[in-house]
Amino acid sequence: MIERRKKPLRTLIRILLFIAAFLAIGFYLNFSVDQGEDILIEENISSPEEDQSIIKEKGNSSESSMDKPTEGLSTLIGKEASDVKSILGEPLRIDPSAYGYDWWIYNTDLSQYVQVGVKDQKVVTIYAIGENVNIAPFKIGQPVEEIYTTAFIETNINLDYDGSSYRFELNENEINTRPLIQMGEIFAQLYIDKFDATLSSVRFLDAETLIKIHPYELVYVGELLEVSPGEVGEEEMIDEGLEKQIFDITNIMRLRHQLNPLELDEKTSQVALAHSMDMYESNDFSHTSKKFGELSNRLDAGEVFYQLAGENIAANYTDAPAVMEGWLNSRGHRESLLNENFTHIGIGVYKKHYTQNFIQKWEEQ
Repeated sequence: MIERRKKPLRTLIRILLFIAAFLAIGFYLNFSVDQGEDILIEENISSPEEDQSIIKEKGNSSESSMDKPTEGLSTLIGKEASDVKSILGEPLRIDPSAYGYDWWIYNTDLSQYVQVGVKDQKVVTIYAIGENVNIAPFKIGQPVEEIYTTAFIETNINLDYDGSSYRFELNENEINTRPLIQMGEIFAQLYIDKFDATLSSVRFLDAETLIKIHPYELVYVGELLEVSPGEVGEEEMIDEGLEKQIFDITNIMRLRHQLNPLELDEKTSQVALAHSMDMYESNDFSHTSKKFGELSNRLDAGEVFYQLAGENIAANYTDAPAVMEGWLNSRGHRESLLNENFTHIGIGVYKKHYTQNFIQKWEEQ
């Protein structure tokens, strides 16, 4: 959702001149929320169900899986944390996750941006979106037709782990935007930019992490592997880490499209966080708060001064990479994310409710 700001009270002449120019340009409002296009709630994916038919239907999925790469970031899966440091160096920061591992963040150079998931001093997952990272056998920006000619994309992925059998079932949209590929004993979740028809980013996972996150419909036989409460860190720290990751990934996506990176604005972030909290507490997922009104009302109350403002909201997504790729593949959210006029951003995450507030700050004459 994007909207123009009411003019601040400066001088009468300045107000009148701005109104004249403003009317000449016209309002740019995104009311797609009324048609349901601006609502982004992860369909996750119902709770896993036990299904004895897996045993009967299950084939050998390894016959159609790719070989495990011998180079690139995916080779770090299963390696010691010390191996990561020897190759990538010390992480700039460490963010806890909701899935039992810590994200080691490498964002000194956004063109080589990587998140490495470490649990018990071993690498269990990696997310890579920087254009210069080695994600062999894939490449950031790779045309999707190349991927489909070299990788066999399946609707069902079967695996055995710790005495239980699991089957991930992908629907048509997931096949087209985030297919799952088995590569030996590890898995690659590809995030496809459906508008550019290119590979936007990739997530590598070991089997245990894939099962615990279960980012697709999941049926199983045996005992379901889940994240235990003792594995999860403090929720507030997890949300703060997600906000930082969203900020980084937002600018990577903008730079990829030759747009200026955004600066983080503290007051705008406070407004964004308040809206995420309000949506969760009111169980009302909308750009319009019953308590606090439209985006313009909330920004005014937060003393944010702007010329143009926009907002992206989402709920129930696994983490920052997942929600960012969701916004990128939703036309209305993409327009906000890649709007060339925005200069600053505020981000608020609360209990899997996500808000991005974009603004174009006033330029003093």
